[in-house]
Amino acid sequence: MKLFKSLTVAAMAIALVTSSVSVAGAASTLSGKIVINGSSALLPLTLQAANEFKKLNPKVKISASAAGSVTGPQSVRKGIADIGAVDWDASTDVPGFKKFDGQVPNKVAVIPFAAVANKNVGVSNLTTKQLQDIFSGKVTNWKDVGGSDADIIVVNRAFGSGTRVNFQMKALQGTDFITKGSNYKEVKSSGDMKTAIETTPNAIGYIDLVYVTSNMKAMQINGVSPTEANVINGTYKVWGYGYYMTKGKPTGATKAFIEYVQSAKFQNGSLKKLKFIPISAMKK
Repeated sequence: MKLFKSLTVAAMAIALVTSSVSVAGAASTLSGKIVINGSSALLPLTLQAANEFKKLNPKVKISASAAGSVTGPQSVRKGIADIGAVDWDASTDVPGFKKFDGQVPNKVAVIPFAAVANKNVGVSNLTTKQLQDIFSGKVTNWKDVGGSDADIIVVNRAFGSGTRVNFQMKALQGTDFITKGSNYKEVKSSGDMKTAIETTPNAIGYIDLVYVTSNMKAMQINGVSPTEANVINGTYKVWGYGYYMTKGKPTGATKAFIEYVQSAKFQNGSLKKLKFIPISAMKK
């Protein structure tokens, strides 16, 4: 009887080892190259996911760059990228951009966006009307919105930015931006926005939460803070879904990578640590 039990345990151990080797072997046989371009808001997520995915699939090569959301589907359309990272569903029309026919949106994250100011700014809450007036250039001094007597420096993202599209639609309710002037700056990426806000006294701009640091101030909008909890409970409205656009339905290594990003393991692990919100957290 003891011998039987020993043999049974040994057999189970061998089966488990064989199974593990089989799974590891199956993962390691995946190969290919994935080129990703587009959203700088999604870049931290993309880089983290790529790092994790390549450890599991060392034969897959992944390169990622970020020149703004619109360059994602443009690169997919031109055939120079397999995935276009975008802060809106590029298969539909949005203000300023026509849809990209033939591309499939693969939802990968919820992105909260925040109005942010240099930490020297004495204002911590702005109403929708005040934001509209500031970013349109109607209000040019912080004293007019409860701050000190100082010129407001407006920092804007360049046209083609998905963060810009979301902020204009949801925080400004469609109000146009100021686009020139001595107190106006324009930057190309989320990283550039972060640097500009941190280093420019009296500056205000907007960015996704992953880039917010202690050297800037994330503003309340209408008294509501830009937090994960407030996005999920519906009180904070300035957020959007992040998408990986592909030419038709994804296949091969591209499909496997997108599925990894969408997996519960990544969504509830690294994605949350980066201050994104899992897509499963939102009501459909």
